[in-house]
Amino acid sequence: MQATSDVAGEREPARDAAPGRGVLPAQALRGAIADGVIKSARKIDDAQIQPASLDLRLGNKAYRLRSSFLPGAARIHDRLRDLQVGPALDLDNPDGAVLNPGHPYLIELMERVRLPEGTRAVANPRSSTGRLDIFTRVIAERATQFDAIEPGYEGSLWLEIYSNTFTIGVRSGLSLAQLRLSTSDDSLAAAEIEQLHAEAGLVFAPGTEPRQPVAEPAIGNRGLLINVGLPNGNEYVGWRAKHHTPLLDLSQTAEYDALDFWEPVRAERGGRLVLNPDDFYLLISREYVRIPPNVAAEMVAYDPTNGELRTHYAGFFDPGFGYGAGVSGTRAVLEVRAHDVPFMLEDGQPIARLAYEYMAEPPDRLYGDDTLTSHFQRQAINLSRQFRPVESAITFQFLQND
Repeated sequence: MQATSDVAGEREPARDAAPGRGVLPAQALRGAIADGVIKSARKIDDAQIQPASLDLRLGNKAYRLRSSFLPGAARIHDRLRDLQVGPALDLDNPDGAVLNPGHPYLIELMERVRLPEGTRAVANPRSSTGRLDIFTRVIAERATQFDAIEPGYEGSLWLEIYSNTFTIGVRSGLSLAQLRLSTSDDSLAAAEIEQLHAEAGLVFAPGTEPRQPVAEPAIGNRGLLINVGLPNGNEYVGWRAKHHTPLLDLSQTAEYDALDFWEPVRAERGGRLVLNPDDFYLLISREYVRIPPNVAAEMVAYDPTNGELRTHYAGFFDPGFGYGAGVSGTRAVLEVRAHDVPFMLEDGQPIARLAYEYMAEPPDRLYGDDTLTSHFQRQAINLSRQFRPVESAITFQFLQND
């Protein structure tokens, strides 16, 4: 399957789904807030509204748990009586609260929902959350699965937080997760993804100028495969999180020296990297990814039959990612952890999968617009906002060659 020659332009791709069904865009989320579908005791700020999702804010109490859980037939407060360890932590404290790695915590979110029939919600960590090796899951009352809220649900939402590596500081009002509403439960099939790539360009090859769309991307009914970039040569290719680091206050911006928390990693000759199962890595895709305005995407869990590793804690890719004037895709940062045994990655190895849904309508603003804080729109392999820019002595030369 060969993409058409005009994919580098900004021609609007066709939409074959029924109008009005799909992921709700920013303007519909504002309407949902006005109609009480989404509500909060504290005013929902417009900065929380992304092109296809809403940032959720932490409430004022954190409960340390002895284990994760799903409430099932019980209410969450009832389950806390059995699972809470120690007193609740006050997130309204001027210094916030400290969450230790290796322990799950539960925090009621400020936002509540009253979903109409026919509207479902799914949640994911924010990009900056996943890049810190922080695992979050949204839980609804009497839920039997994480990160999924069924049509017709009315009630509170809770966030489970598990920091794998860093000791973190959190405060009331901090956003660590996002919520996406949809009036459809159908992901795009392979033929639809192929058509979208031919019309708008979904993945672009590195090393070409101007960049050209990948001629035959690996597309199936579960989505589009993304490959890891590990160039041949003794070059830096990503970051590995350090253990036993100082406190990392998540409310801070450009506060910390990245090298106190991260160390750069090099690929072996031949473009290979062996992952240590106790470590967390930030790597980057070989291809450049583009999300056109009429779809939203999610990086879904990696198929365990292809290797014992997990990629991408933060799954939402909003319309406009890698799209716009002068932008022919943006590399996707991959949050990678091996399971149980050391695992070797090689340059160009499939590592993640993008699933797509149609938007109910294109959003009135895209990821990367000047009105949005799009920290990762032109990323090479950016760390999260808490860190100051890395000194120029640490360079990722293979990224700069493109």
